Amino acid sequence: MSWFKRNKAGIHTATEHKKEAPDGMWNKCPNCKKPLLNVEQVENKYVCHYCDYHIRIGSTAYFSILFDNNEYTELFSNLKAGDPLNFEDSKPYKDRLVESQAKTGLKDALRAAVGKINGQEIVIDCMDFSFIGGSMGSVVGEKIARSIDYCLANKLPFMLISKSGGARMMEAAFSLMQMAKTSAKLALLSQAKLPYICLLTDPTTGGVTASYAMLGDINIAEPGALIGFAGPRVIKETIKKDLPKGFQTSEFLLEHGFLDFIVDRRQLKDKVSTFLKLVK
Repeated sequence: MSWFKRNKAGIHTATEHKKEAPDGMWNKCPNCKKPLLNVEQVENKYVCHYCDYHIRIGSTAYFSILFDNNEYTELFSNLKAGDPLNFEDSKPYKDRLVESQAKTGLKDALRAAVGKINGQEIVIDCMDFSFIGGSMGSVVGEKIARSIDYCLANKLPFMLISKSGGARMMEAAFSLMQMAKTSAKLALLSQAKLPYICLLTDPTTGGVTASYAMLGDINIAEPGALIGFAGPRVIKETIKKDLPKGFQTSEFLLEHGFLDFIVDRRQLKDKVSTFLKLVK
């Protein structure tokens, strides 16, 4: 069977001479499944350069994309969730919080920061889906409320990047109250004539969509993002009808007037900067 062997130098390599690629160097596009070099992902703003799929990212990546030279000051970083209901499902809520904090390095599902976009100072709040599905709990609502107060005190525009599965069930009514709380605070921002920019990313669902995520002076979304209140399965079972193709995608919402425009992540910083200049 010598004809079956690869003996040419450079093709046949003994196992002991093979080199392993370092962990974290490569990733795979969830859409087209092609391999992506991590360095190239960062340079391309975490957008697949083969199919333009927008890979899910967290607050650290968004801040690096938006803030000039990745320079910003984090606000209210000491806030942590309590457990007023002593909630327990498959595990106690307290244990789930500790586990999520250790796994993600985050205190909760939202980070707030102040910095500059093309020289214009702005407060940006960004949700992290990796922390209990980006769920909206009391800390998320409180950070948004305090961020708005900071904007009012310093006459700054406000931007909120939503990425969430909805309200945090482990906090029950305490979570749902954040919908009214944040909406009331945004009304004060509107009265002060300070701009509020909403960016909806994949996914933005539940009580987040029903409150602050859709109340912007300008509502924008990333391509292909899942945006809605209830899930497609629940809606279909409720209305007993098949849903339109592409239902609850950002493209569908744009077509039906729920969004102002869809923006490619690679142009996001310039688009936001242009809007801020227009509303000065």
